[in-house]
Amino acid sequence: MDLLVNLYSRKLDELRQRAEGVEATIRTALPPEQHIIKDWVREHFSEYWVSEVSAAMAHQPPGCLVATIDGTLVGFACWDATARGFFGPTGVSEDQRGKGIGLALFYHALTAMKAHGYAYAVIGSAGPVDFYVKAAGAMPIPSDKEDIYQGLLRLKPKAEAGA
Repeated sequence: MDLLVNLYSRKLDELRQRAEGVEATIRTALPPEQHIIKDWVREHFSEYWVSEVSAAMAHQPPGCLVATIDGTLVGFACWDATARGFFGPTGVSEDQRGKGIGLALFYHALTAMKAHGYAYAVIGSAGPVDFYVKAAGAMPIPSDKEDIYQGLLRLKPKAEAGA
């Protein structure tokens, strides 16, 4: 399900307040660390998300944020990766979940999108729908199971590919 976030909603003020006390440093990723981010995303998430990180890093400034604690990468968030105006993908390492890092990454990405002139952000194929609804007042976008990922090429398991 795709969601829509109004970047002028008062919910973003509430989100900012919740994101302020997070222990991690949130900042825009730098091009020279792209390989580190991609390797980390590949290890913790998926090759598809690595492709989206590549797309987000391809524009200036990069549409990829990182969360670090003591110089260690613990999370990331992209915007303008699959399509303009899209937030995601985003992820936090398992051992750091539940500490508000994902929330802070979400807030900072939405703020960056607003600064770049967007009035709304689309969250494509949103995973934790309830999280986005509560955090930013995200609203479902009606569709008939049609979205940007329709027809996405998928890797087949090796046993199937050789058959």
